[in-house]
Amino acid sequence: MGYLFRNLSLLEPEFGALQHGVEIRVDGEHVVEVGEALAPGSAVVVDCGGRVVMPGLIDSHVHVMLSEVNTRNLEAVPLTLATGRAAASMKAMLGRGFTTVRDTGGADWGIKKAVEEGSIPGPRLFIAGQAIGPTGGHSDPRRRTDVFGARCHCCNAMAFSMCISDGVSETRKAVREQMRQGADQVKIMMSGGVASPYDPLDSLQFSDGEIAAAVEEAHAFGRYVCAHAYTPEAITRAAKAGVRTIEHGNLIDAASAKLMAEKGMFLIANLVAYYAMKERASEFGMSADMLAKNDLVIDGGLRSLEICKQAGVPVAYGSDLLGQLQVDQSREFLLRREVLSNLDIIRSATTTGAQITRMEGKIGTLKPGAFADLLVLDSDPLADLAVFQGQGAHIAAIMKGGAFHTCRL
Repeated sequence: MGYLFRNLSLLEPEFGALQHGVEIRVDGEHVVEVGEALAPGSAVVVDCGGRVVMPGLIDSHVHVMLSEVNTRNLEAVPLTLATGRAAASMKAMLGRGFTTVRDTGGADWGIKKAVEEGSIPGPRLFIAGQAIGPTGGHSDPRRRTDVFGARCHCCNAMAFSMCISDGVSETRKAVREQMRQGADQVKIMMSGGVASPYDPLDSLQFSDGEIAAAVEEAHAFGRYVCAHAYTPEAITRAAKAGVRTIEHGNLIDAASAKLMAEKGMFLIANLVAYYAMKERASEFGMSADMLAKNDLVIDGGLRSLEICKQAGVPVAYGSDLLGQLQVDQSREFLLRREVLSNLDIIRSATTTGAQITRMEGKIGTLKPGAFADLLVLDSDPLADLAVFQGQGAHIAAIMKGGAFHTCRL
């Protein structure tokens, strides 16, 4: 079906200012024309009532399958329940205006296919499959008494979402397996994490040889490696090995940021995860040890944005919220205002996200040829990012791939 959107102000992030008097024609899944006084032909005319129209949002770091704040609880979650919860989570993400998300550990080709064929409403998914890490690292989900590992993955959503590999040959095999399973990017763990109980935050995970093997295999398949890393040491090792994106990076310094810029890397920041965990994670079973690690990185979040801006490292929008905290996904817009302009934040959730997913010209824009992923907003986000709050309450229409998810025009 075709649509002609009229009576609107267009926010094209790359242009950076509202464009008045333009119209947008959608045919099938794509935008086919943007201009003035377009002839409707057989298209359905949509009167936007003077509202702002912009591309759908991109969240570059989510975990749709991790439905518990304390990931240890996922041991008791079968894959059927995890999938049901993920379906509800993705529908809510789409309802907040996120038409594309990049899952960095947990989502597989099956749930991606379910969204593509319309069985589950949700954003366009870019998947990593299982996150890969060494024994004792951020992706080692075992209890200290679990010598022999977890039960089968169908009975344990935590084991389904992450895997352990040690040594160059095991790492090659693990990366190749994610490629076989349809991964769009490979996720490796290179430092400790907040949600893992036993690894110090500044631990360095994977050897140089293992990292190089992961990068080599991903590149051989036309994919890339994203790395969980907090400290300058971990970020530097990743950059030297050819990793493309750093996830988190709260403790980055000027030297490691400079190296990232020289290598053409991206940072995916997710400040909201740390604020939400500090405020509410204990209610859902996150331990005091984990929350202590959270305190170590929370103050570095805004500083990391400043450092990357000075170094010229592009920073994408990410949320990284677990389970019950995912309702805070759009709060990231507000947290970044202390350091960045509204336009820079919007570009992080559109233009930069498209670059990271290698979908420039297809998402994060409403130029002809792009997917018809668009939002009709009640007010101008360049003036006030609060329009993205309220679980989509201020978004009059959400279209993904030429089909309306919601519309109250």
